[in-house]
Amino acid sequence: MITCFIRYEIDPFRVDAFEAYAKAWGEAIPRCGADLVGYFAPHEGSATTAYGVYNIDSLAAYEAYRARLRDDPQGRENYAFAKAEGFIRREDRIFLRLASAPHEGKVTR
Repeated sequence: MITCFIRYEIDPFRVDAFEAYAKAWGEAIPRCGADLVGYFAPHEGSATTAYGVYNIDSLAAYEAYRARLRDDPQGRENYAFAKAEGFIRREDRIFLRLASAPHEGKVTR
């Protein structure tokens, strides 16, 4: 399993548009085969940084997932929405693998 972290640089005056974009991916991404962790919009601190995070089995599975997403009507619509509205200034993807045990709750000492 690998996790894709997408770092977005967004227009700080268009957070509402990014949130609409994120909501649409909340339906399309799982339908196309990835395990969506979530999309995260600015709240405090930087008003221009947002993230999308999802898990996928492998890079080969990622390529198949991306093809399904491109063919998905909601996926195409969401890509077109982002392009037309211009609220995403930049996006970077990185694929990471879990190197520790998953978090299991409150740490006690």
